[in-house]
Amino acid sequence: MEIIISILAGILIATGVYNLLQKQLLRIVIGTGLLSHGAHLFILTMGKLKRGQPPVLEDNITNYTDPLPQALILTSIVISFGVTSLILVLAYRTANENKTDNMEQLRGNENE
Repeated sequence: MEIIISILAGILIATGVYNLLQKQLLRIVIGTGLLSHGAHLFILTMGKLKRGQPPVLEDNITNYTDPLPQALILTSIVISFGVTSLILVLAYRTANENKTDNMEQLRGNENE
């Protein structure tokens, strides 16, 4: 199961990097979202997927699920939501003020 989720996380990260290298601002925002989701899956996979195990230690339990990766992912989801919101607002304002969302035109490289 970890191999499948690792492959899925790798695909998400590869797709995110591909979108980060595009010319349109909206694709860059989508790329940051995909990249963060791939990182969330990698963190979850590194915590070892155990189904049906309790996440908290009790007296008679020897086999348990580590709750730390879940807490890290929850914190990371909140942070990535804030970053995505900020990037969306900046992209919207940039597109409105400059009348374009093309990164080459925003950089001033129109002839290349």
